[in-house]
Amino acid sequence: MEEAVEHKAAVACGKTEGEAGMMRGALMALVLAGCAHAQAPTSASGNRSGFVDVASAAPGLVVDMRYYGSENFIGRPIAGYEAPVCLLTAEAAAALGRVQAKLAPFGLGLKVFDCYRPQRAVADFVVWAKDLSDQTRKAAQYPNVEKSRLFELGYIAEKSGHSRGSTVDLTLVDLATKAEIDMGSGYDLFDTKSWPSDQTVGAQARANRLALQAAMMGEGFRPLKEEWWHFTLNGEPYPETYFDFVVRR
Repeated sequence: MEEAVEHKAAVACGKTEGEAGMMRGALMALVLAGCAHAQAPTSASGNRSGFVDVASAAPGLVVDMRYYGSENFIGRPIAGYEAPVCLLTAEAAAALGRVQAKLAPFGLGLKVFDCYRPQRAVADFVVWAKDLSDQTRKAAQYPNVEKSRLFELGYIAEKSGHSRGSTVDLTLVDLATKAEIDMGSGYDLFDTKSWPSDQTVGAQARANRLALQAAMMGEGFRPLKEEWWHFTLNGEPYPETYFDFVVRR
């Protein structure tokens, strides 16, 4: 889902009951830590040279750049992604590294789906959304929404906060197995089920969403009410700049 200009604790498969209890305790600790240590917004300045590969700032980060490949709501690689690399502003990358470090003692880590997004990729989304004949991924990504309403409902927009370089889409993983923690819905599902506050998903998935949100807010990121996976750094360095350089190593 695109931002309509930005306004518009889990158990991995195979866990034993004892391990599940430990995971729930870890998730609750993360929630409390996020509430207690949330940082005030910061501001910074910089330019294109201020972008870094987040993998270097967050050891152990799992990178699954969905728009580089075909496992996304369009079903093909997206314009502007020439490598499966997560680029963010140095400020956002450093904050994400701190989140990763704080999760590690609980046996958890982060997995990113999208980071900096070139403006040309956003334009690619717009062209696709206007082609009502292409509904290849409807069953998987927007089963309850008519494609003709994607703009109206804010799922697709002309601009995205990702292009400013301090917004990231991500989830939690088991640090040992790299298996994703259950969040109740898949990434980029265009549905109210993806809202962090949605009550139709299970209690454990809701707790996991809350834990992710608390961990991210604890290092200065703010959530989006329509997407459990989406976070933007407070005080982002380029709040009015939408970059278009290609994602490459």
